[in-house]
Amino acid sequence: MKMNRFLLAGAALMLAAAAARADFASCLSGLRHAAAGAGVSAATIAGATDKLEPNDAVSFIGQQPEFVTPIWDYLAGLVDDERVEEGRAMLHAYANALQAAERRFGVDPATVVAVWGVESDFGKNFGKRPVVQSLATLACQAPRRNDYFRGEFIAAMKILQSGDIAPQEFVGSWAGAFGHTQFMPSTFLATAVDLDGDGRRNIASSAVDALGSTANYLRKSGWRHGLRWGFEVRLPEGYAGPSGRTNRQPMSAWAARGITRLDGASLGEGSAALLLPAGRHGPAFLVTRNFDAIYAYNAAESYALAISVLSDRLRGLPGIRTPWPTDDPGLSRAERRELQALLARRGYDVGEPDGVIGAKTKEAIADFQGRAGLARNGRASKKTLDAARGG
Repeated sequence: MKMNRFLLAGAALMLAAAAARADFASCLSGLRHAAAGAGVSAATIAGATDKLEPNDAVSFIGQQPEFVTPIWDYLAGLVDDERVEEGRAMLHAYANALQAAERRFGVDPATVVAVWGVESDFGKNFGKRPVVQSLATLACQAPRRNDYFRGEFIAAMKILQSGDIAPQEFVGSWAGAFGHTQFMPSTFLATAVDLDGDGRRNIASSAVDALGSTANYLRKSGWRHGLRWGFEVRLPEGYAGPSGRTNRQPMSAWAARGITRLDGASLGEGSAALLLPAGRHGPAFLVTRNFDAIYAYNAAESYALAISVLSDRLRGLPGIRTPWPTDDPGLSRAERRELQALLARRGYDVGEPDGVIGAKTKEAIADFQGRAGLARNGRASKKTLDAARGG
């Protein structure tokens, strides 16, 4: 009887898998038909989709770090001394291209390089999943936004047909973003530029094209040349007034509520919104429409703040000065690598210490935290690192 239950369960799994494959094949056929209707050639469609199977893209939905990670952890890993140092080197190495992009699109080099650093660590991490496979998977199997991914799939087909991106270069994130500055295919079609003049808009193999394309995207998103993204401010004691990125008011209105720059200087002219990413007990910022242009790149306030603060540090300005409301701050990438190395010495399998807190590292951290008497949350934090150092 027990064996029969196992056999029945196995058969049910096989039937479910067969049904999923049939559903994907049917959906993919519809995607091919839609691409053909959008003018994509049969040869391009066949080359990209023959023998195509779904990948693991759906498992990443809702797991984006900008939405699930505490903001002090998120910024600690993205805006650290390593990234600032390398970003300044990129400002120098690509000075001519960045100046050309600024003349053409009005976006300053530090902001463009900050996007590059956050999106792909200056070209070191594009993602490895084939864009067409990820988008077909999401269009057919995602629990929501299928029409969006269907449109991105068709845009990807058009990119392949144009020859701007070679098939072997067309890899990226689980959601289909690709290249140095991680454009979605529809964004590429609308804003990519050939800044290096080689006749192709190639943000995968040409950092110059990617930098120019990013500047063009920000310009189209409302960027104003010469306007700062915003700045950190001090709230009056017990502040309970308005806030929120979309609640833009004149600087005079914020000044009248007792809000000041950290150095006490005038807030200046124009309008801004008050951003309180961790509530009124954490850092506060007055942000302008240029912050909104960055936000358009990836609709998360933590993401836009990381780009903004990194751009300031690339200009030689200080980072965030008000402490986050936590007694257990996040770690830089160097500190994360150190924690991984310390865990490895204790016998934990965390893979190569690379500063990426993946499933293995989280499991190891959680186990170590339990043994060290810390909250067992799998989080790479200052208390956990200090405990690992002390052992």
